[in-house]
Amino acid sequence: MDLFEYQARDLFEAYGVPVLPGITADTPEEAKAAAALIGGTVVVKAQVKVGGRGKAGGVKVVHSPDEAYAAAEAILGLDIKGHVVRRVMVAAGARIAKEFYFSILLDRANRSYLSLASVEGGMEIEELAVERPEALAKIEVNPLAGIDEAKAREIAVAAGFEGDLVDEVANVFVKLYSVYKGEDATLVEVNPLVLTEDGKVVALDGKVSLDDNAEFRHPTHAQLEDAASADPLEAKAKASDLNYVKLDGEVGVIGNGAGLVMSTLDVVAYAGENHGGVKPANFLDIGGGASAEVMAAGLDVILGDEQVKSVFVNVFGGITACDAVAKGIVGALAELGSAANKPLVVRLDGNKVDEGRAILLEANHPLVTLAENMDQGADKAAELAAAR
Repeated sequence: MDLFEYQARDLFEAYGVPVLPGITADTPEEAKAAAALIGGTVVVKAQVKVGGRGKAGGVKVVHSPDEAYAAAEAILGLDIKGHVVRRVMVAAGARIAKEFYFSILLDRANRSYLSLASVEGGMEIEELAVERPEALAKIEVNPLAGIDEAKAREIAVAAGFEGDLVDEVANVFVKLYSVYKGEDATLVEVNPLVLTEDGKVVALDGKVSLDDNAEFRHPTHAQLEDAASADPLEAKAKASDLNYVKLDGEVGVIGNGAGLVMSTLDVVAYAGENHGGVKPANFLDIGGGASAEVMAAGLDVILGDEQVKSVFVNVFGGITACDAVAKGIVGALAELGSAANKPLVVRLDGNKVDEGRAILLEANHPLVTLAENMDQGADKAAELAAAR
């Protein structure tokens, strides 16, 4: 889960990371009041989960509450790379002497953590990483050891910090790692981390991504979710504990096991080339248990997608045998009733496949077509989708 900037700021403050005062506002009137409360020069910043806000007009420096009102009025409702601004943060201004960059992230390829830091921060950090990679220090962080004072100093020196500034930023690095570890994050980024003209190091803009797999350890993380902009189908799937990702296609896909579902997506996409370019509409992994309730929840999500024209159920019976899966499909169709109104192609294989196929044949549901193998099933599902 990616956080908004104001949520990252609040987390930083809770862990002792130096930040500036910031107040959120959903209306120009609230922005004006926030500016008056903070006082002096403030920055009105669009709260969207995408970069490039400044270049898109989503960040404005203002010097009075009336100017804050006008800035918020211009920013609220602004479309920034497909993200509509519904909230702004009014933050205290800072007299910046220098801008730096720091992040700690999950390095999946090396099964470790990775710290990135540079004495050259700001909006052009992406260009810096490409054009002058030597200016961006990349230091591996052992997950068992983390970032202590010594490691933080190592990162600071490698990034090009000098003198007393090494100790100043190292202290902030340690606190930012505390956010990363304490909140089970996969990314904590500050760009820019700034040195103000009065010598203070401040995290001016933060980005935090939280690991959804650690939600059970953080019940308060549910309060950070952006329910207003969440895809309703993905929200429904999450409520049923289904692993679902919406895609832009016409063939709904249900499978048990992430590897099988990924393979099914590829096979459906390949088959769709012969049927007008039909593509998979989703990733949906129902896991090891394919009971009637689980299958019904999965079908309910997929059939609720107006783009879906057909559904391909591709299941390999292992711990859950094919006869149980077949009963789940029959039960799900009965439970959904008239809501089940799109053709289903079912491919079963593995444990008790013959018994499973027999159950589906006996049910003889008009929407269900049995496939002998995955290729045949994908082709039939693509054909049915193209014909609707």
